[in-house]
Amino acid sequence: MANQNYITHHSKYMNPYLAGILLGIVLLAAFYLTGRGLGASGAMKSAVVTTMDVISPAHAEDSGFYGKYLLGENSPMHSWLVFQVLGVFVGGLISGALSGRLKLTTEHSPNITSRKRVYMALIGGALFGFGSQLGRGCTSGAALSGMATLSVAGFVTMVAIFGTAFALAYFFRKNWI
Repeated sequence: MANQNYITHHSKYMNPYLAGILLGIVLLAAFYLTGRGLGASGAMKSAVVTTMDVISPAHAEDSGFYGKYLLGENSPMHSWLVFQVLGVFVGGLISGALSGRLKLTTEHSPNITSRKRVYMALIGGALFGFGSQLGRGCTSGAALSGMATLSVAGFVTMVAIFGTAFALAYFFRKNWI
């Protein structure tokens, strides 16, 4: 008997080709309306800097990393990226509610436990966050927005992301299939 958390039926997900076209339109609108592309890792950095400033203001101001984001009158939380990520979160909640998928569940393969799936997601997210700092941007900022402006770095980033995923998929596929 398959694990109850494993999806065995057709879900109410958007057609991926339509979703890609809509993402392109959103990216184009972002460039047109704001003069900037999309990104998310900067919002996390703003949240971390603000948290450190609340917990230990003296350390944050003296730190070479945190200090440079605390200069001036504006809080890092006033960054446009913070509001973009909040909008994505709210939009995801609305989308989930409208499609009847707004519930607390852990989707995973019947070959692994919910706990292992959560650990794998946390480890993967931490590695991707670390990589986004090394690459000076996340998938949406460095790769998607970079490719939209025909930046060589955007194409290199996308090839590195998908190339690494393809190279490692064989070793981790049992966690999803």
